[in-house]
Amino acid sequence: MAKTGNINSNLSFKERLSALKNLPELFRLVWQSSPGKTTLSFALRIARSAMPVALLYVGKLIIDQVVELNRHGGSQHELWKLVIIEFGLAVLTDGLNRMINLTDSLLGDLFSNYTSMRIMRHATTLDLDQFEDSVFYDKLERARQQTVGRSVLLSQVMSQVQDFISMAFLLTGLIAFNPWLILLLLIAIIPSFLGESYFNSQNYALTRSQTPERRELDYVRYLGASDETAKEVKIFGLADFIINRFKTLSDQFYADNSKLAVKRSAWGTFFSVLGSIGYYAAYGFIIYQTVTGKTSVGTLTFLAGSFRQLSSLMESMLNRFTTVSQGAIYLNDFLEFFEIKPKISVAKSPLAFPNPIKQGFTFENVGFQYHNSESWANRHLNFTLHPGEKLALVGENGAGKTTLVKLLARLYDPSEGRILLDGIDLKEYAIDELRLNLGIIFQDYLRYQMTLSQNIAVGNISEIGNQALIQKAAEESLADALAEKLPNRYEQWLGRRFNDGVELSGGEWQKVALARAYMKDAQVLILDEPTAALDARAEYEVFQRFAQMTKGKSAVLISHRFSTARLADRILVLDKGTVLEAGTHEELILKNSRYAELFRLQAKGYQ
Repeated sequence: MAKTGNINSNLSFKERLSALKNLPELFRLVWQSSPGKTTLSFALRIARSAMPVALLYVGKLIIDQVVELNRHGGSQHELWKLVIIEFGLAVLTDGLNRMINLTDSLLGDLFSNYTSMRIMRHATTLDLDQFEDSVFYDKLERARQQTVGRSVLLSQVMSQVQDFISMAFLLTGLIAFNPWLILLLLIAIIPSFLGESYFNSQNYALTRSQTPERRELDYVRYLGASDETAKEVKIFGLADFIINRFKTLSDQFYADNSKLAVKRSAWGTFFSVLGSIGYYAAYGFIIYQTVTGKTSVGTLTFLAGSFRQLSSLMESMLNRFTTVSQGAIYLNDFLEFFEIKPKISVAKSPLAFPNPIKQGFTFENVGFQYHNSESWANRHLNFTLHPGEKLALVGENGAGKTTLVKLLARLYDPSEGRILLDGIDLKEYAIDELRLNLGIIFQDYLRYQMTLSQNIAVGNISEIGNQALIQKAAEESLADALAEKLPNRYEQWLGRRFNDGVELSGGEWQKVALARAYMKDAQVLILDEPTAALDARAEYEVFQRFAQMTKGKSAVLISHRFSTARLADRILVLDKGTVLEAGTHEELILKNSRYAELFRLQAKGYQ
């Protein structure tokens, strides 16, 4: 499995600052996910930021009042009033914390859902061949990972604002007492910040470079424990091979991550000691000032508490800056995905799809080459699919049959040549209308873990509520007999992923897939190996129905069974992506060339 090289792990402070330019886009996305909860979260944090200095100041007044009462006596009314105020502030602080956590949690869920839908929506606009590119898949995987963690980034940014406001209040009192304490604070905190910044850079580089291997690890985990793979794993005795591959990958992840974690822990301990030295130096200085009578005991508690909280806030903010800038760098992965644009262009003023088709689809010297492939999947294709014509494509595996169909549906655009529809380039027509007029079932159709009704309706999802149409499509594909056998008929869940799901045989699934082709009144029906899992009798019945359903319509059949191909009006024999022969079954037999050779070889298998 292909791997990509490691990314440069040295991220400078300038690069971190540059990454912060992503934050406005983050705020825009969060605002779009829920304007109300975003506003509420900011308001709660601003209120919460004033609580530390308020509590410390009320505490100072309480201690000074206690000292004064011990010395001179008097009424305790003022003292208990201050205690009640402090109690109220403590309750308010706790309440604000809980409301902030609740709001952030709800906002995080909404943001995650919103960005996940954005990714899915954008993915639907991209081209099929982009999904077949491993570099694209790495970007998609990283973008998916960011949908979960970016609400945490928002919370961290909001916390920065909250802590900054709190620091402004606390610094005012500390500077008024002695500005030199701020210098001690910086000396204690900056080394720790630089250390955290460096190790976060290392962690980002390591995580990003591991993306391809993590995709492989997830795939190997799936192979080792899945209902879809269990049969072959047992038959081929793959368990040890899969487990050993998983162990190799996971051990490498553990070795790389633990090495970095040990270094980070060791340096973190050293910087923590430096911070403690700075704090207790300042604390000792404040005690000295109190003992010599230069400040009151209440001021001692206020300043000591302020210094302790400032130290904690500054360390938290500096470290969080590293985390925020790191998160902003990771945000690149999310935003980069939306910068990927489809290569298949859409006409500015697309033409309506002709109804009916008059001249048909014409391939003029069409060729297609997959990305990063030196060979051509199709080349020098020159033929016409006429209105109402049944065209069969035959050839060995890899001959380019399915690729040709994907070109017809504009899932790919030709690398050379052009495809015309009624004499006009296919690119000039609206893609949505083109695909609405094509009923296609590929051989690798999906087995949706949904109800039978939904499985059929995906062929024309806009008609998902049209039960009469769904049942009609099932009758035409012979899936109606299957529905009668299921406990909940059309509302029966299919597959084993969910409770009460029923698994179908390959032939039964194929009938369900065929029903999708009948869900819309398409002018062209395309079936790629439509009966591969059906027995001879079922295949005959399916094609009898198919012949009836496609009267007056164009159809393309891809099949390895010549009994199917001979039902077509014309047969194209493909070899290495090009049309080797074309004609009716009888004409090709008389030519006594490739088609006749393949036909006789297959006929021998039935003798």
